[in-house]
This record gives sequence, structure tokens and C-alpha cells, in this order.
Amino acid sequence: MLAVEDILMSEGPKSAYELAMERLRQKDRDAGVTDRPLTEEQKTKIAEIRKFYDAKFAEREILHQDALRKARSHEEVAKLGEELTQDRGRFERERDRKIAEIRDAT
Repeated sequence: MLAVEDILMSEGPKSAYELAMERLRQKDRDAGVTDRPLTEEQKTKIAEIRKFYDAKFAEREILHQDALRKARSHEEVAKLGEELTQDRGRFERERDRKIAEIRDAT
């Protein structure tokens, strides 16, 4: 493993961020973690999934705003807010699960 001084001398000064990232990469290499870059197809699929869930949540927010206009009490508004938060969490979990499946499929 290279010492910090070796890195600084061989490639010039590095920021604290760069040094931390290099340590993390070395830690991954030592643990046997491999870095697999995404293919163009995977990048495209991930972008499509992100767009789909962004649109799905935007639609859900529109419905939420409409329901808020019709709400008649603070309790109803609070309930609508909780439902929106739950839906956002569910959408994020679904999106992240699908993206992880694509990243792992190589």
C-alpha cells in the first residue's frame, strides 16, 4: 500500500477528498470488492427507471394537491401528508430495488 507521502510526491498535491477516496478504493481492493463500470444499456435502463418514478411521484403530488384543496380539517391534511410520505418512500424503495437489480445483472 502506498503511503500518503508517496501519493503526494508521485501525482502532486491532492485534496482531502481525493485522499479519502483513494483510501476507500484501497480498502475495497483489500476486501476483494471489484469495481464494474455500468454498460451503456444499464445506464439507459437506470435513466428510464428514474424518469418513470419521477413521473409517478409528480402525478402523485398533483393528486395530493387536489386532495388538499378539498380537505376540510387539519386531521385530514395531516393524513394526506402522511399518505404522500408513505407513497414517496414506497416509490423510492421500488426504484432503488429495480436499479440494484440492473447494477447486479452482469
